Amino acid sequence: MHPGKLYLIPVPLGDGEVKVVIPQGTLDILHSLHFFTVEELRPAMRYLQKAGVITPVEQLTFFELNEHTPETDIAAFIKPVMEGNDMGLFSEAGVPAVADPGANLVALAHRRHVEVVPLTGPSSLLLALMASGLNGQSFAFNGYLPVKSGERQARLRQLEKRSITDRQTQLFMETPYRNQALLNDVLTVCAPGTRLCIAANITMPDVYIRTQTVAEWKKTAVDIHKKPCIFLLLG
Repeated sequence: MHPGKLYLIPVPLGDGEVKVVIPQGTLDILHSLHFFTVEELRPAMRYLQKAGVITPVEQLTFFELNEHTPETDIAAFIKPVMEGNDMGLFSEAGVPAVADPGANLVALAHRRHVEVVPLTGPSSLLLALMASGLNGQSFAFNGYLPVKSGERQARLRQLEKRSITDRQTQLFMETPYRNQALLNDVLTVCAPGTRLCIAANITMPDVYIRTQTVAEWKKTAVDIHKKPCIFLLLG
């Protein structure tokens, strides 16, 4: 028996009309699936409902894969695929397996010679990079920075130095309720001429994307509290 395929399914970055940001081809595949690995069950169910999936829930099988999932459990998730069933993998927002525990399932799929199929949809990282005007030829995503301000400031100095040395755009993010604390640290430690892009609520009606120097940001009032943000920095 040939194994099924593992489809990597993007999810909208916030509330709104699914068909505005998810291509019909991706939705067609989503509608055909009966097995899913998801980050959290309830948001996954809401996504399927908003995407117009009409298959009765009792005919669907879900596996939850998040930061609390023991790695030893993941082997069981791939079993339906090895039995010939296609499976969809998605997280709560954006593309799966990028800054997301879903990467562990993708790695297992490769080890089991399962075909992995990435589907088209919104990626906050690439959309922010596209809109930033910073270096799109060389860039690095650094995930979440340290929570403690002193450690975070030290990390920001490292990233700024790397961006100057390698001419490489540095991307990072923070839990939305700590956005302002992160921005304050950027403005405290980075050079006045360093360029910073703040990309908040991407694809949403109140999207905010702006790039300017640290010196200019110090004169700019911006409300990013509790808004999903990507920060991009280039010294």
